[in-house]
Amino acid sequence: MVLVALGTLTVQAQDQSFKVGEFNFKTPSGWKWISGETGMRKAQLAFTDEKTAEKAEVVFYHFGAGQGGTAKANVDRWLGQFQEPREKLNAKVEPKKIGNGQVTFVQAEGTYLSGMPGGPKTAVPNAKLHGAIVDGADGNVFIRMTGPKSVVEKAASAFTQMVEAPLKQ
Repeated sequence: MVLVALGTLTVQAQDQSFKVGEFNFKTPSGWKWISGETGMRKAQLAFTDEKTAEKAEVVFYHFGAGQGGTAKANVDRWLGQFQEPREKLNAKVEPKKIGNGQVTFVQAEGTYLSGMPGGPKTAVPNAKLHGAIVDGADGNVFIRMTGPKSVVEKAASAFTQMVEAPLKQ
């Protein structure tokens, strides 16, 4: 087994497990490891639909204890990254207790405005966001999957299992 430590991120090449904050995640089967820690991003994965070759991007953020804002503030920010108003996004926000932990799941669909905060945006129609905010003693972990609606929907079950697994241990 190869073990590489990068700040708050640990990658085990053999089974593609990695740590963000206090949580140990495992890359779902068939998903691709894109990169490790770079600035605000602590890990990045991709899911590719084999039939269409379209991709969904999954990004993990961790800022440390007391950093990164509340779950509600992040949900509002994520939903604000769509062109349409919130009431037209088919948005769902679901707080869920798992084991001793708490996760807030978020879904929305519409025209996603891709780009860095404060920078130029690219409108991506027919997109979907599937996100999770995992409450942690060392700070929340923010996980956001975005991409074409059909691709995100295909990956949604594996995404949810990946997010919930560390809390069930």
